[in-house]
Amino acid sequence: MSIAQLLERLHLAVGEEQRRVWAVDCALALGLDGIAVSVDEELIWFSDDTSARLEDVQFVLGQGPGLLFPEGESVREVPDLDRLLMRHWPQFVPEAQALGVAAVFVWPVHVGAVLIGTLTGYRRTAGALSGRQRSEGWLVADALAAHLLERWPGSTDEAGRQDRAGHAGTVDLHRAEVHQATGVLSVRLGVPLPEALSWLRAQTYSSGRSVAEVAQAVLAGELPS
Repeated sequence: MSIAQLLERLHLAVGEEQRRVWAVDCALALGLDGIAVSVDEELIWFSDDTSARLEDVQFVLGQGPGLLFPEGESVREVPDLDRLLMRHWPQFVPEAQALGVAAVFVWPVHVGAVLIGTLTGYRRTAGALSGRQRSEGWLVADALAAHLLERWPGSTDEAGRQDRAGHAGTVDLHRAEVHQATGVLSVRLGVPLPEALSWLRAQTYSSGRSVAEVAQAVLAGELPS
């Protein structure tokens, strides 16, 4: 399926399974092995577990090609992680390679002139994007910006009705438990929220678990022990 056909069908991707299928097809059409979309550090949409874990690695470590995106920057391309100077992202590179990722490409997601998030794609083999893939990635990023904001929890539709989390078509916030766990940790440890989030990130990195799994353990009272 072409990118043009996928964008025509984007409005139909309202359920979780439909979104996953659409993202898988989109990744294939862009010549990628997977894609993920994050908005303001919130993981929104991903095609596969590797895409989600790659976003988690950046979130946990605070480093990677999808972070600290300067305004006005075009596509950020890392076509070969093996050749990347380690001083850029010394922890991110080995973690990404451990996931089987060889190349990463990030398109900024804008609403007007405002940067709201990123569309990140990865490949398991090294290699640069073609000009067409780069251009079509921009089309996807622009379309997703409008699609996601229309379905953001708490947004209003054309009739002025307000969506609620869980409402049909509303996007899923995959780090909701992370934010809840951060608040719980802040109370339990008696520390500010940023310090609680740092504790959560450190626990995630040291344990080798996903950030979602660690957050669930906190909410279940298993951590901190």
